Amino acid sequence: MSTLPDSVSELPAEDRADDTPSRNFSAGMAAAWMLAKREWVRFFRQRNRVTAAVAQPLLFWVLFGTGLSGAFQSAGELNFMQFFLPGTLALIVLFTAIFSTISVIEDRREGFMQAVLVAPVGRWPVLVGKVLGGSAIAWVQAVFFLLLVWMVGTADPGGSVIPLLVLLALVALAMCGLGMIVAWPMESTQGFHAIMMLGLMPMWLLSGTFFPIPALGADASIGQWILGVIMRVNPLSYSMVEMRRLVFPEIDFSGSGFVPSSLICWTVTVLAAGLTLAVAWQLMRGSRKVDVIV
Repeated sequence: MSTLPDSVSELPAEDRADDTPSRNFSAGMAAAWMLAKREWVRFFRQRNRVTAAVAQPLLFWVLFGTGLSGAFQSAGELNFMQFFLPGTLALIVLFTAIFSTISVIEDRREGFMQAVLVAPVGRWPVLVGKVLGGSAIAWVQAVFFLLLVWMVGTADPGGSVIPLLVLLALVALAMCGLGMIVAWPMESTQGFHAIMMLGLMPMWLLSGTFFPIPALGADASIGQWILGVIMRVNPLSYSMVEMRRLVFPEIDFSGSGFVPSSLICWTVTVLAAGLTLAVAWQLMRGSRKVDVIV
């Protein structure tokens, strides 16, 4: 009668190969890919969500662009519809991050998340799959909107299109990472929406979306100083400055309030994306609250 081995080391070499780091990593990436693919399938199965994802930013851009154009002072030879264009791209990414990461709460209630967490691949594929799936959807929506804008002649990035696409991808990763930070410990979708609207909407509004970041000169009022400091602390402000520079490469924005260099803008954007993903990962590793159905 055969006996079971006393330890893994007594198994044949071909049987122990399944426990190698490379095999575990491959299995984790496969799980992450399936979770990302699931986000795409769920998105395109909801036709109203697809329609809203395209129509809502377009409606915002047209309504705000035409309604506020008379009250806008030209910044860098731009009219308001052109100035508001990068803000519309950021809005697309922001809303997509909200709807993509809220699925974490829904998956937990349905029991799907518990089934994923007990898999031997660990927790990191959940973060990678959710973030990559949501970021890819947001990126494609932003690119589609940018293509529409280019077709009507509002903007022509030209040779700056590749850096612009990379910047949009980084912003999408940062927003989805921030969404995961809020969604992972959350128990209700209502609370998730409340926190995201309380945090993300002011972040979007105070990033130079509707007006340039004011310069903090000696003649600036206390209100301008407070507003200027808040907007400078906001990492999305630096992404917005660089996005506007890439969308309209032929225009000089050096005289339009606070305009940091491209190196600073890219550095802040990369650090913001890395920080949100790192915090989300640490939160997922330390929290076992989601392991039970609420």
